[in-house]
Amino acid sequence: MSNTPHLDAASARGRAFLGTRHAIMAGAMTWVSERNLVSAISNAGGFGVIACGSMPPAILEAEIIATRALTDKPFGVNLITLHPMMEELIDICGRQGVTHVVLAGGLPSGAAIARIKGFGAKLMCFAPTAALAKKLVRSGVDAIVIEGSEAGGHIGPVSLTVLAQEILPVITDVPVFVAGGIGRGNAIAAYLEMGASGVQLGTRFAASTESVAHDKFKAAFVRASARDALSSVQVDPRLPVIPVRALKNAGSEAFNTRQREVAAAVDRGEMDLAAGQLAIEHYWAGALRRAVVDGDIDTGSLMAGQSVGMVTSVQPVAEIIAELTSEAEAAIARRAVPATPVTPATLSDVAA
Repeated sequence: MSNTPHLDAASARGRAFLGTRHAIMAGAMTWVSERNLVSAISNAGGFGVIACGSMPPAILEAEIIATRALTDKPFGVNLITLHPMMEELIDICGRQGVTHVVLAGGLPSGAAIARIKGFGAKLMCFAPTAALAKKLVRSGVDAIVIEGSEAGGHIGPVSLTVLAQEILPVITDVPVFVAGGIGRGNAIAAYLEMGASGVQLGTRFAASTESVAHDKFKAAFVRASARDALSSVQVDPRLPVIPVRALKNAGSEAFNTRQREVAAAVDRGEMDLAAGQLAIEHYWAGALRRAVVDGDIDTGSLMAGQSVGMVTSVQPVAEIIAELTSEAEAAIARRAVPATPVTPATLSDVAA
């Protein structure tokens, strides 16, 4: 018998869509969201998502196979729309029977959508505005993820609080999952009551026991507060870059230095603007690997959301999910109890 009946009812649409015990997705984090963490989240009743990132097709296929060896529960694959081998990656997902594909990094092409839908997978896409969410739904996308600027890694300019108010009331044909800054179960309850079908978390899972991230990386999360997770600064308007939220360290300043170096190279005619933007973006891939894999917490990139202040210890994934769902159940149950009507008599009692 379920011990979270109120939460189950509130998240029924999301749970049915994901095929999971709980409507809690994991954010796809490069170098972190691999077989061990993904399988642990799915085995604990959540929905793990492999971060393909810049993986070549053969590596992605090996990761899917390895993940399936560790769990028989549903999980998804996150693909970046700008990947140069996008078609091949989609075909790998089809050949391996991936049930859910999450597309990130820009609007997907009609061909990519058709290719994914063609092998029967459910397609999820990120939408930064209500207008784009509507366009994606018309294009055949099966679910939407809205992610606020509180999130870690690459972020948009608008907070989840605002996005939820703008998008949840108008996107009702498909499930909508919300992400960014979520670290407690009462926040999950609040967004479900606003109309979300489920949630996505990254930061708390990045610091879990099963995460392969370096111990120093996790320890930095435990020490950090919300205000330590800062958004990167754009140095040159000619070289627009998507802001990245990470814990402040020497690597943050190094990124600013890198931007100035690239701008100078553009001025000297050594590279064009497109190549300059690519060079700046490549900074994050190397810096993130140094932090996650090598434990370089000084010059590496400690990508983290503002919910990092709620990471107070390194916990097993199952414990994190149990904590979140227990808190959410309690919050929804409290609100389900009918309030005592306020009458002149009760007001006089209070005054007395």
